[in-house]
Amino acid sequence: MRSSVEIYNIRTGANRVVWQTDQLIEAPNYSPDGRYLLLNGDGLLYRLPLDGSGEIARVDTGFATTCNNDHGISPDGSLIAISDKTQHGKSCIYVLPAEGGTPRQVTTNLPSYWHGWSPDGQLFSYCGIRNDVFDIYTISIDGGEETRLTHGEGRNDGPDFSADGKWIYFNSSRTGLMQIWRIHPDGTGLQQVTHDNYGNWFAHPSPKNDKVVLISYDPDVFDHPRDLKVRMRLMDMDGGNLTTLFELFGGQGSINVPNWSPDGDEFAYVRYEPA
Repeated sequence: MRSSVEIYNIRTGANRVVWQTDQLIEAPNYSPDGRYLLLNGDGLLYRLPLDGSGEIARVDTGFATTCNNDHGISPDGSLIAISDKTQHGKSCIYVLPAEGGTPRQVTTNLPSYWHGWSPDGQLFSYCGIRNDVFDIYTISIDGGEETRLTHGEGRNDGPDFSADGKWIYFNSSRTGLMQIWRIHPDGTGLQQVTHDNYGNWFAHPSPKNDKVVLISYDPDVFDHPRDLKVRMRLMDMDGGNLTTLFELFGGQGSINVPNWSPDGDEFAYVRYEPA
């Protein structure tokens, strides 16, 4: 099977497979009610119920049929954010009803790749590439002017809000290897969180505001490719007690977007077999 969608419990250490397919499937989000996972594959979005039925259902995303793996569900479960290039040829962030429907454009500066939703549901955090510079931005879900939080200090990517809304965690290569950093949403208080010899990507804070899950590459790997041996790791909010939970064949697509269960006990991810 090309893709194995799995769930890991950080309290018990138990891991379970919830669905396997020969398709390339990526980036699971948990729904806020814990009833399904939102996934992407072949430019489309799907819901995977967690009732054990294994019956996925396509989400109607209207004209947006070249979605990438940067998507997420609003804290109240009513909306979905997507990143799609159908209309503009570059990734653009849209929002649409969770049940499906016509996407409404949010970002005008492109390309923009969605990564996080503020706890109050009013802001997006995302990676924007402007003149080949990768930086962290926020914007109202209603659109308007974007707020730039980083300014070309290396490559900056993967921003996700903490559950209390006080921090945005992101990865940055400003000190060499990609490491995890955090910054307040107003652009103050920048802190480096990890300081090791791995390429650390896609830090996702828990809904309990106690742990952060991330994925780590060997130091000689550039960017975040798929189909490599990587490490799923867990740390405290300040970077303490950084622990490798397990190794897997994965990378790109495994945990690109927020992936915690609502109770903060489990997270979803995708493990791959070679193409």
